[in-house]
Amino acid sequence: MQVKSFGLTHVGRQRQHNEDSFLVEDKAKLYLVADGMGGHAAGEIASRIAVDSISEFIIHTKEDDGTWPHAYDDQYRRSTNRLMAAVRMANTRVLEAMRKDARLRGMGTTVVAALGDDKTMSFAHVGDSRAYLIRDGSLSRITNDHSWVFEQVQAGMLTEAEAEKHPLRNVITRALGGALSVNPDATEVESQPGDVYLLCSDGLTGMVPEDEILRVVTENENDLEKACKTLIDTANERGGLDNVTAILVKTL
Repeated sequence: MQVKSFGLTHVGRQRQHNEDSFLVEDKAKLYLVADGMGGHAAGEIASRIAVDSISEFIIHTKEDDGTWPHAYDDQYRRSTNRLMAAVRMANTRVLEAMRKDARLRGMGTTVVAALGDDKTMSFAHVGDSRAYLIRDGSLSRITNDHSWVFEQVQAGMLTEAEAEKHPLRNVITRALGGALSVNPDATEVESQPGDVYLLCSDGLTGMVPEDEILRVVTENENDLEKACKTLIDTANERGGLDNVTAILVKTL
């Protein structure tokens, strides 16, 4: 699988610090977005630990070395297992940082990660940062938010429209640093030429509806840099209430 990509982050219009971190690594076909929380710059530290830890595991370990820090799940491809193991290790690193420095206690971060191999894009995520697939003029959500409002939608207690405006819409139910162990959700997508994947923090999806995200990406799918900039500019024009990060990856 050959790819091209672009990623961008912005502090937004209301925040003083950018607690989002991201990684674009075409050689490894590794893409990460982490949205930190905790205040006093601790969120920024948590998201950076997550990105650094995951990329270190994926980029600097051999795929065939036979050693795994966590159980191997046979229902998923090897690349997906690598990604899930890396996310779990990142959770451990965030917890270790809090144990070493009391000022960091209470920090955490979401993460959405993508890793490509010859024909498949693997995804693992914790929290409410999202991944989307744009294919044949349609947008589909790859990840399901680990959030209170999403769980209420799944239970039939809220509609999607109600969830988007609910005062508890930013309450997440799973994050790195929130528990001794974490179970990332995993998804595998068989890639096709022309697919575009979007990884983003909720600073984008909280400001820009999905139909508009689709329009911006499809209108600029041959210029991923312009598409990312337009998405972030649009989020800021709508108020920029949060840090906003977007990565676009196109298969060739």
